[in-house]
Amino acid sequence: MGDSRSIILSVEKIHKAFILPGSGFEPAYRALFRSGELHRRAGEALDRLSHCLVCPRDCGVDRMANKTAACHTGRYAQVSHCFAHFGEEDCLRGWNGSGTIFFSMCNLRCVFCQNFEISQILRGPEVRPERLAGMMLELQAAGCHNINFVTPEHVVPQILEALPLAVERGLRLPLVYNTSAYDSLDSLHLLDGVFDIYMPDFKFWDPALSLLYVKARDYPEAARRNMQEMHRQVGALKLDENGLAKRGVLVRHLVMPGEIAGTEAIMRFLAEEISPDTYVNIMDQYYPAGRVSETQFVEINRRIGAGEYRRAIAAARAAGLWRLDARQAGVTDCSG
Repeated sequence: MGDSRSIILSVEKIHKAFILPGSGFEPAYRALFRSGELHRRAGEALDRLSHCLVCPRDCGVDRMANKTAACHTGRYAQVSHCFAHFGEEDCLRGWNGSGTIFFSMCNLRCVFCQNFEISQILRGPEVRPERLAGMMLELQAAGCHNINFVTPEHVVPQILEALPLAVERGLRLPLVYNTSAYDSLDSLHLLDGVFDIYMPDFKFWDPALSLLYVKARDYPEAARRNMQEMHRQVGALKLDENGLAKRGVLVRHLVMPGEIAGTEAIMRFLAEEISPDTYVNIMDQYYPAGRVSETQFVEINRRIGAGEYRRAIAAARAAGLWRLDARQAGVTDCSG
């Protein structure tokens, strides 16, 4: 590899069981497109917008008539940013970047959200399916290694509507479903065979703390259910010979002040109920944002300490997880 590719794991460090040949790889959605199933899924998803149960909020509003509820999104998706992202995991960003489409609004209300204005305040411009398809193709033309849909939980129908238009015009990159994990199982069933890479967060283990900090008591239950379904669909993360992600699940977990996220329980769940081969990015990037300066959230109005992060890494190792993202501090033996 040349210098521009030095950020990618060397072939020697990649466990052979988790390598997919780069040559000849075809994203799963292309087969669905050829069979006509992708068009059928898009139609079925749009039908459900008229009484929206797209996420666990089950609002039931008629989004086809541009009515809105929890996600503040009606008939069309809102996109705040579209760019080649070089801040993602090495296996996603590669040397040309991950082609990120960042949707506005969210079905959660995380008080500590580091994108608070985008997710909860400022609505992005609405994009019709033709424009959303165009964004995918522009990112592909820029050399991005994948199309990375960020905060897609509430716009699954809109993504499915745009995707056949992009495939007709030559889209051939793997798709990344970059989610909070607060998805409906029904939506994930519609996505079976569409997305090659699922990248869910696992935010909180305790329902009471989930209610307090993300305004969804059922978040832990939904996250556990959904990660099991994601793994059923695509399995453990597999890379190509250059260390680029091609198919599988990559889990993110943000370490919180005071260890309130329930890291130890989450790591045990991933190892025992998903797979010890689960690729996990344990993130140390928490900082006060959003509403955490308010008095009721004083306990998380600080950065995490080095000891808190070390204990999170130790909890993952103790659970039997071994594929920990190499870019994080103190992790030196990651292999994809």
